[in-house]
Amino acid sequence: MDNLQDTWVYLSASPLFHLTLTLIAFQAANWLFEKAGRNPLLNPVLGAVLLVVAVLVATGTDYATYFQGAQFVHFLLGPATVALAIPLYRQWYRVRQSALAIGVSLLTGSLTAAITAVLVAWLLGGTTEMLASIAPKSVTAPVAMAISEELGGLPSLTAVLVIVTGIFGAMFGPPLLNLMGVRDWRARGLAIGTASHGIGTARALQVNETAGAFSGLAMGLNALATALMLPILWGIFF
Repeated sequence: MDNLQDTWVYLSASPLFHLTLTLIAFQAANWLFEKAGRNPLLNPVLGAVLLVVAVLVATGTDYATYFQGAQFVHFLLGPATVALAIPLYRQWYRVRQSALAIGVSLLTGSLTAAITAVLVAWLLGGTTEMLASIAPKSVTAPVAMAISEELGGLPSLTAVLVIVTGIFGAMFGPPLLNLMGVRDWRARGLAIGTASHGIGTARALQVNETAGAFSGLAMGLNALATALMLPILWGIFF
C-alpha cells in the first residue's frame, strides 16, 4: 500500500498524468457519443468535463495542478481555431453568394445573444459585475474574457459561462433547428457558430462540412462584432 501511495503521489504531481487524464476522458466520452448514434445530449466535451471533474474532486487535486498538464491541450486551441479556415476556404464561393444574409444574421445574432443574456441576468437581480461577465458568453473564450475584463466583469466567471453556453448550444442547437424547420446547412452553421462558438462549431463539423465552415465563419465574425459593439453599448446603458 505504501508503494501504491508513493506511486500515486508521483503521478498526481506529473503534468503528463493530467494530460493523459484529459485525453482518456475525452476518448471515453467520444466513444459513448458514437455508441449512442451521436446523440447531441451526450456531447463528448460535456462528458469529458464531468469525468475530469470527478477525478479531480475524488483525488483532491486543485485546478492549478491539473492545468500544468492540460495546458498542452489548451495550447492547441489556437492552431485548431486557425485550421477552421480550411473548410471555410472550400466553401468560399457559397460565402460570397450569401454575404448580405451573413452580415445581417451575424449582427442580429450577436446583439440578441448579448442583450438577452444581460436582460435575463438583470431581471434575476444580477449585479453590474455579473452582467458584464455574462454579456459576452456567446463569444469564443479568449475574446470573451478580454471583453469581460474591459467591461468590469470577472473573466474567470465569463470563461465558465462561455463553456456552458458552447456545450448547451452543441447539445440542444441541432434539435431546436430541426424543430424550427431550418434545413439549409449554411443557416444552421451560422446559427450554431454565432450562439455557441468553438464547441458548437466542432459539433457542426461532425454533421456537415458546409455547416462547419459557416459555423467557423460565424464564430470569428461574432467575436469581432461583439468586441466592437458591446463596449460601446455598455458605455451608453451602464
